[in-house]
Parts: sequence; structure tokens; C-alpha cells
Amino acid sequence: QVQLVESGGGLVQAGGSLRLSCAASGRTFSSYAMGWFRQAPGKEREFVAAVSSSGRSTFYADSVSGRFTISRDNAKNTVYLQMNSLKPEDTAVYYCAARAALLGYREYVGYDYWGQGTQVTVSS
Repeated sequence: QVQLVESGGGLVQAGGSLRLSCAASGRTFSSYAMGWFRQAPGKEREFVAAVSSSGRSTFYADSVSGRFTISRDNAKNTVYLQMNSLKPEDTAVYYCAARAALLGYREYVGYDYWGQGTQVTVSS
């Protein structure tokens, strides 16, 4: 069992930055690939970024590539999402999630554990 708790969301102006954190409980965190997803009002949940269990491989949605960086610290059981050059269209609830296998990381189906989400609002 893995429990995930996100933090770091908030209100920021366009062009600003935020760093999201996702703290995981459990001794097996380092065995899970981790992903960040987001969901805006009236829209489907969409993939943002993923990182392999070791942290050596990272993957991004085209819409955030070059602006967002995913990383993890397995010693601290934490995954991060550094978000720079934020745009109003980045406004959403951001969720972190854990899955046993990296294959299929872009699909929210297959993630075993989810956090409760943290709101990110980018004003224009």
C-alpha cells in the first residue's frame, strides 16, 4: 500500500513558477514509476510527466516539455514537479500517481495509487 500526498499548489501569475511535491508513505516507493496528471474543469484527466523508478528516465507531454521538470528523491520518498513559465492553460488540479510498471505511463488507467490533488491556478 502506498499513500500519496501532494503539496505546493497555489495561485501564480503567468510566467511564474511553482514546485509541486508528492510525499509517499511505504517502504516500496523506489519500486514504483511515478506520474503527474492534471484535470481542468470540464476536461478529462491528462498526462503531464512521468519518471522511472530509478529516476533515470523522464517523459513529458508535449504541452509542458521544456517548461516542466519531474524528478524524485527515493531517500525522501518524494517526487517533484518543477513548473516554470506557467501559462493560464496550465490551471488545473494536479495529481501524482504511482504504478508498478513504467509501460503505459501516459494512460491514467494502470496507476495503482493516487493522491488527493493540489490546485494550481495561473492568472493572466
